[in-house]
Amino acid sequence: MRVVIVGGVAGGMSAATRLRRLSEDTEIIVLDKGPYVSFANCALPYYMSGEISQRSSLIVESPDHLKERFNIDVRPNTEVVKINAGRHQVTAVHDGQSETLDYDRLILSPGSKAIVPDIVGLKEADNVFTLRSIPDVDKIMAELGQGLKTAAVIGAGSVGVEAVENLTKRGLKTTLVEAGDHILPFMDNEMAAIVSRETTEHGVALKLNTKVSKIADHRLELNDGSTLQADIIIVAAGVKPDTKLVSEAGIKTGKHGGILVDGCYQTSADDVYAVGDAILIRQQLTGELTSIPLASPANRQGRQVADVIMGENRRNQGGIGTAIVRSFDIAAAATGLNTEQLKQAGVHYQAVHITGQSHAAYYPGGTPLSLKLMFDPKSGRLYGAQAVGKASADKRIDVLSVAIKHRMTVFDLPEFELSYAPPFGSAKDPVNMIGYAAENLVEGLSENIQFDEVDDAVKAGAYLVDVRNPEELDRDGRLPNAVNIPLDDLRNHLNDLPKDRQIIVSCRSGQRSYIAERILKNDGFKVKNLDGAFLIYSAAYPQRIQHIGGH
Repeated sequence: MRVVIVGGVAGGMSAATRLRRLSEDTEIIVLDKGPYVSFANCALPYYMSGEISQRSSLIVESPDHLKERFNIDVRPNTEVVKINAGRHQVTAVHDGQSETLDYDRLILSPGSKAIVPDIVGLKEADNVFTLRSIPDVDKIMAELGQGLKTAAVIGAGSVGVEAVENLTKRGLKTTLVEAGDHILPFMDNEMAAIVSRETTEHGVALKLNTKVSKIADHRLELNDGSTLQADIIIVAAGVKPDTKLVSEAGIKTGKHGGILVDGCYQTSADDVYAVGDAILIRQQLTGELTSIPLASPANRQGRQVADVIMGENRRNQGGIGTAIVRSFDIAAAATGLNTEQLKQAGVHYQAVHITGQSHAAYYPGGTPLSLKLMFDPKSGRLYGAQAVGKASADKRIDVLSVAIKHRMTVFDLPEFELSYAPPFGSAKDPVNMIGYAAENLVEGLSENIQFDEVDDAVKAGAYLVDVRNPEELDRDGRLPNAVNIPLDDLRNHLNDLPKDRQIIVSCRSGQRSYIAERILKNDGFKVKNLDGAFLIYSAAYPQRIQHIGGH
């Protein structure tokens, strides 16, 4: 049997090597239009700053080694220009020479390509680059070697945020331009705001709700009328499936050109399979077809399609989307659905925030960890989670990813037995704690109100009580329209509070205000807890915080 694979890297090479491990008799040919069939594209931003110092580290495997170890015929710089699914043939071009290859099975792994915005002057500019491949980063590095001083990155997704960090570390004065209202679209606004603060504290100029209307003479003209100097411009406006060739072959595609596949990665054409960034898979939580262009799913899919071709019982189970990105000293991670996706899918949900510590608070070196959970308010089924912090965001999101993928509920989270010693965690891990908080909401022991709802509630007559201590208010700032009654003094002021009005309680993180909520509810008050409290509100709306004495 001859298997031809179009495209290498994560999906294609995983399929090729798995096929060989399952069969010594199968002829395997990998055709890739680029010069490198197995490289670490996620490493490219870190090579720009020198954090990854050796270019050779970017190349995972060479064609010669793949031939030697796996007996795979790998052909770089070979572009497939035609697929004839009816005849089981592909036509490829290498060094101007065309060749037609027969196949018994065809695996398509064309990946994704950078979205290039329609900006006047972009195509003509000599200082605009994308960051998707080793040739891309080679061009960027050659440009950076000219002693550049300023940079602009268009698009604040993961690649854009990573590019900004590494350009800044290289010494360039960098601006990040984003058309949306927050960076990192896979995160929710208030969680991404924590990362924005970290980014700007490292000297990056951040322009949200801003589009580039024109590029000329190494200057960007923005839609707010301002201009921006940039010696180098990197476009990181997202990716889309690279499936023009597939569509031309009559193979069915769907949303944004993604290839339609069944549970065994079979396309609409006989004996043609597809994996990786270019395919549409089922979002396990909504059942909708979506694209999840990440390395981990692509590697898994490559292995599974090889199993399918060799007769193993493997199914494409879809995915939930789990991602993480670093911005300087902070990490942002997410799994499952964010609030915008939940709203678009028409899913009724509730959210809860907590702020914990990366490890036991009494052990030196701990740092804050902000954690958010979305769940069904009745059944407690988990829908999504997000974490931001200097340490251990990955650990908590990985645990929650497993919980979400296995259809667990908030009631399962307190039962998780997670490793604990003071340097590593807490006896009550943040995952346990957010489970307790969500459990209280589902069971009616607590009611919360979100950061973006509280101001309107106060305008409508709610009474906002901040139970932090006065020195905290002086140090960190005050919530607008809040009355300060420290928690330990709250019972002495019950007669001062209105029982005919909705009371909203807040503290620094939400833990003390939950205690205040229970005190007041047990005394007959109508109470809601400001979810995430001061820390989340101040991250989302720093301009609304009132500072006394110029602090």
